[in-house]
Amino acid sequence: MGAYDEDEHERREKMASAVDADFDAERPEYTGSLTYDSGDSAEALLDKFQELQTE
Repeated sequence: MGAYDEDEHERREKMASAVDADFDAERPEYTGSLTYDSGDSAEALLDKFQELQTE
C-alpha cells in the first residue's frame, strides 16, 4: 500500500461534496396527447384462443 496522502484525501472529499448546479433545474413541459388501444374484449380473446387451440 502507498503512503496516506492527506492532501489527496481532502481534494477528493472536496470534489465529492461539490454540487454541480450548471444544469437547467426546470422540468420541460410536454404537450400532446396519449392514446392507447385496450385491445379486444375478453370474449374475443377467448374465441381467438380457442381458434388457435384447434389448429
